[in-house]
Amino acid sequence: MRLLEGFRVLDFGRFIAGPYCAALLSDYGADVIRIERVQGGEDRYLAPVAGTGEGGMYMQMNRNKRCLTLDLASPEGRTIVQQLVRTADVVVANLPPATLRQLGLDYPTLCALNPRVVLVASTAYGTVGPYSEQAGFDSVGQAMSGAMYMSGLPGVPSRAGVNYVDFHTAQACAMGAIAALWARERTGQGQLVEGSLLRSALIQSNAVLIEQAVRSPNRVPQGNRGYMAGPVDVFTTRTGAVVVHAIGQAMFGRWCDLVGRPGFRQDPRFADDVVRGAHSAEISAVMSAWCADRSRDEVLAALAGARIPAGPVYSPQEALDDPHIQASGILQPCALPGSDGSFPLARHPVDLSDMPAPSTRTAPGLGQHTAEVLGALGYGPDAVADLRARGIA
Repeated sequence: MRLLEGFRVLDFGRFIAGPYCAALLSDYGADVIRIERVQGGEDRYLAPVAGTGEGGMYMQMNRNKRCLTLDLASPEGRTIVQQLVRTADVVVANLPPATLRQLGLDYPTLCALNPRVVLVASTAYGTVGPYSEQAGFDSVGQAMSGAMYMSGLPGVPSRAGVNYVDFHTAQACAMGAIAALWARERTGQGQLVEGSLLRSALIQSNAVLIEQAVRSPNRVPQGNRGYMAGPVDVFTTRTGAVVVHAIGQAMFGRWCDLVGRPGFRQDPRFADDVVRGAHSAEISAVMSAWCADRSRDEVLAALAGARIPAGPVYSPQEALDDPHIQASGILQPCALPGSDGSFPLARHPVDLSDMPAPSTRTAPGLGQHTAEVLGALGYGPDAVADLRARGIA
């Protein structure tokens, strides 16, 4: 039996933070019902890859779920939601507080219907503070946490090409949901689990903020070069780029021997990680020259032999082709809707030794399970057909 088998999750989320939280719960066996607009959510068809129009983000975020279409603004739609809430263990919604209240998905309303329900609500800024009612995406968290400033070059802030703030928020909220369910086993009472993009982003940049608050170094961005050690940078070889990350005296000493600079061991500019960070440009210049005439494979083999952490800077296709990534089994082939092909779906990132591996069912089609879900609530075929004919389900 899987950990959350027998638990029901209602997913009102969109894009990443909410849907991925629900997907993580589905990986552990929860019955997750995605509740979507009749015409389809705005995140379903973004960057389409499937023959039926769904995008890659939708396919990843909504694996293992069922899909119920519903007009939440209609009285009948509200009634169906209330019926479902009475059967649910968890409700997931990454919506602004005002929207939650408008839809009747705020915690006081849900608790009145089902005192055992856990509401997992993630927002852009949290529910306290002057920005609490504003909308926002991952990029806003990156920008306001200082991470975007520190990731670029002077005058050129750089956004990460992946939505790490959204994913961090989703993972933290999934952990909060499981903790709340565990607490409910002791108290019999559900509770509100709150997360926000800005909180998650600030956690990612917290060490930098601590240093600024205590020492006020007023660091300026320096691209890929590290602030706290060296060599920490991206270097270009004859056949591609590599990232190198050496920390501590032992690694630095082995690097000195590797690049033929044993005298650097006694150079006061490189005496420890702190001063090496301050003189990282000089260290990177040496490493750049060493890499320039070598292939990427040669550089990586030499660094591995010296036990210095390094890796190739891959294109997406190179990541797909990497033999270790393939052997890890993290990317599971799933049927691509509307075609004979498949796509690589990243399964749950954590394995439990005494539990079955998470399944990876393809994300549902629009309204694929509407009749099934409504039928379980007592709606017969004629009633479902009527709701569909009136654009309610």
